[in-house]
Amino acid sequence: MFLILVYFWTFISYAPTSYIAVMVRGLGYSPSTIGILLGLFEGAGIAGPFLFGYFADKWGRYKPGLILTFAFLAIAGIPLGLFRNPLISALFIAILGMGYRSSTPLLDAVATISLGNTGNYGKVRAFGSISYIIMVLFLQYSKFLVPDTPLNIGIWFMLSGCVATLTVIIIPAKYTGNGRPRAAATARGTLRLKPSLQTPQSTLSSPRKILSPLLIMGLLIIGFNRLAMAPINGFLPLYVFEKMQWNAVGLIAALSATAEVPFMFISSKLIRRFGALPLVALSSVAVGLRLGIYALFPLKGAIIIGQLLHSLCYGIFHPAAVAFISSSVPPERRALGLSLYLSLGSGLPTMLGNIAGGIIIEHGGYRTLFASFISFALISVALYLFTRFHRRRNEA
Repeated sequence: MFLILVYFWTFISYAPTSYIAVMVRGLGYSPSTIGILLGLFEGAGIAGPFLFGYFADKWGRYKPGLILTFAFLAIAGIPLGLFRNPLISALFIAILGMGYRSSTPLLDAVATISLGNTGNYGKVRAFGSISYIIMVLFLQYSKFLVPDTPLNIGIWFMLSGCVATLTVIIIPAKYTGNGRPRAAATARGTLRLKPSLQTPQSTLSSPRKILSPLLIMGLLIIGFNRLAMAPINGFLPLYVFEKMQWNAVGLIAALSATAEVPFMFISSKLIRRFGALPLVALSSVAVGLRLGIYALFPLKGAIIIGQLLHSLCYGIFHPAAVAFISSSVPPERRALGLSLYLSLGSGLPTMLGNIAGGIIIEHGGYRTLFASFISFALISVALYLFTRFHRRRNEA
């Protein structure tokens, strides 16, 4: 129960990130500069998870890192919304990115260690999505501090970040250790996943072998999936708000999060039935389809249909990616392993996608951006098929 409460109250702080592109645009920056700043938001999230994950694993405690990362969200929003200066904007958007991206792997490490490899992580994570939905809908329809100016959005970062920080402070410390005493039991008795998810014994016994060939290929498959998603995560709110003249940033964010919740609940069953990497590949197919819809049909109905595909693009993808990484590293290295996913598998591709996306928008527009990134979804699927063929050939 404590995990559900933690995810519910901390995910409130993630809702204002739906407005980050609108916030930066409100400061008067051009699309290419917005792309660079959004890329910096993700780039800061590359170093942060490694730093916080390393010390959390080393010290065996995740609570101090969680407090600090959520505090970053609380302190950086208002300065970002107040000052239109590229250097100041770069500094505080980097602090926001480090807080946002670093808190997630620490939370996931706490959850996966507490639940074990047979626990239903997706169900717990779904309550975070529910909290996010409630908050973005509140932001969409509230008449109090309407998030249509950079300063108001910054204030919401501060308020929601304070709620998340206080939530983590009151968690008993015994729930936020790295579970080293349970590692042997976990390795012996709880790995009952599909063979494609299981980790060789040598990987479990030697942290030096975390980067196995399968893990590297899995990170590449995940990385190209997230690169394909970059225009959706980074620029779709701005496309809806600016080009379609539809004040529905919170609404479309809530719609996509609502679509993912049912799949979060059943994700553990799907992972045991089909395996993690096949589900990641299925997600890549859905990402390509979603981008095609946005590129071909500049209509509100098409936006709604595309947002519903978030059920596969993230509702299936994220639990499958977490399961794959969690089963590929020993429990005492879980935070570092999940940091690899959030940094190299997600943060770096999204950073590159945002930077390139801003340039493409200036020269070709939003629809060209969406169409061009379909290629990265196809590469993700191709890498999965190659990995599947190679493994079957080795097993023959």
